[in-house]
Amino acid sequence: MAAQPHMAYEPTDDEPPTSARRMIDRRTLLASAAATAGLAATGFAPAVLAAQGLKFGKEAPFSFEGLVARAEAMAKSPYKAPPSPPAAILDRIDYDAHGKIRFKPEYALFADGPGQFPVTFFHLGRYFQTPVRMHVVADGKAREIIYDERYFDMPPDSPAHELPAGSGFAGFRFQESRFNPDPKRDWRSNDWVAFLGASYFRAIGALYQYGLSARGIAIDVAVAGKAEEFPAFTHVYFDTPADGSDTVTVFCLLDGPSICGAYRFVMQRGEGVLMDIDSTVFLRKDVARFGLAPLTSMYWFSETVKPTAVDWRPEIHDSDGLAMWTGTGERIWRPLNNPRHTIASAFQDENPRGFGLLQRDRVFDHYLDGVFYDRRPSLWVEPKGDWGKGAVELIEIPTDDEIHDNIVAMWVPREPARAGMRKDLSYRLHWLADEPFPTSLGRCVATRLGNGGQPGQPRPAGVRKFMLEFLGPPLATIPFGEQPEPVLWASRGSFSYILTEALPNDVPGHWRVQFDLTVDGTEPVEMRCFLKLGEQVLTETWLYQYHPF
Repeated sequence: MAAQPHMAYEPTDDEPPTSARRMIDRRTLLASAAATAGLAATGFAPAVLAAQGLKFGKEAPFSFEGLVARAEAMAKSPYKAPPSPPAAILDRIDYDAHGKIRFKPEYALFADGPGQFPVTFFHLGRYFQTPVRMHVVADGKAREIIYDERYFDMPPDSPAHELPAGSGFAGFRFQESRFNPDPKRDWRSNDWVAFLGASYFRAIGALYQYGLSARGIAIDVAVAGKAEEFPAFTHVYFDTPADGSDTVTVFCLLDGPSICGAYRFVMQRGEGVLMDIDSTVFLRKDVARFGLAPLTSMYWFSETVKPTAVDWRPEIHDSDGLAMWTGTGERIWRPLNNPRHTIASAFQDENPRGFGLLQRDRVFDHYLDGVFYDRRPSLWVEPKGDWGKGAVELIEIPTDDEIHDNIVAMWVPREPARAGMRKDLSYRLHWLADEPFPTSLGRCVATRLGNGGQPGQPRPAGVRKFMLEFLGPPLATIPFGEQPEPVLWASRGSFSYILTEALPNDVPGHWRVQFDLTVDGTEPVEMRCFLKLGEQVLTETWLYQYHPF
């Protein structure tokens, strides 16, 4: 039998902390604000900058090592919130007002090179009130890009006109290549990376769609009785790229009440987006749930459990499952849930090979939505070096709408996160249509639930029917007349009516297993299943947390 990682669920308060709700509600704001950005200056030579009309601060020495030292020094002092422009003005730059502010393309940083990818900036507003100080780096020197309303197109009556000079920016994004010949990918109207809000960032996948987000750190997500903390990237440094370079490098300073840190992002635009991330963080305070390489997504419902008539669309989600590749080599698929109350699940591991939130269902008719959930990217975390002992933790928060990000996946080290601790971490993020290291095993492509029992007979209480679909090459080579054997396990309850069969759809290697599970009570049930033929494992391991209903 395949290795079985320790699984645990932890029910928390019925509602997430107020701060968590604010974080989750950012999803819509990120999507809308991404269309309202603008661009900032070209080159680094003073004459070129002056010609562009940009304002820059004085030169100062810069290195990543110096940024790490700065974060370490800051962590030894109490946290001080960065200054912000008057809230009375920012509050008036609401959703509608913010959407009317456009950054002018002629001010794009690196619009004329060097490198391929101009940088654009987001304006401050009601929902993004903390300024992020932007800098450009060349030859070991950094100069701050000073905010000026002239960089933006905005209506004459916009409250943004009242902001003082030097108010700052809310975030940034990288545009598509200046050399892309496809008019549909014109850099002035197409971007591929966006950093906006706290330490959140996103990238498009191979299907040219934004979806889920990542962030620099997750502090005390869904800890009962404790508000979640949202450290922010307060200073950003853009390294001047070499001519013809196909990568961009960005350095970020992270600051928050419990933590300081320095981050280096080396990002490459290819089939999707690759990000190599090196981070060093220092803790000011103890942290109860210390989330590294955190991912954030949205899952409302899918084919698994669909509330009747809640929405006209068949499925609504940015991701439909958590995939894991354990340190022992086991491949795991855990479909996501929209639970009745917040649930934290921990999958214990040592030196994991990777994990990610994936969108496996790529059929438009399963969503029927012009926002193209079928094209949302999958995001895979590839650790660099040994991460030691810990757990991939999955947080699932109840939601009744698609505007809320309610899913978090992250690595939580076993070592307690104590004040004064330093943590170095390196990893690669793959923003693609699918996981970057596909298994040769069959994969679970659908999880369906229904009433238990047999058609035409009274349906017994406490019985649920499961129908799991697996697809893959090992299932296509099963000799005629033989059937794969399901290996089932549940933390409680009993199985009955177990059956495997090839789907009658003429698709080679497409099999399903169905079974009934009988349980008492409403406490969650941990489940697992994989298919084998003799001693040969044919599929990845399906894990599921069933909430009896």
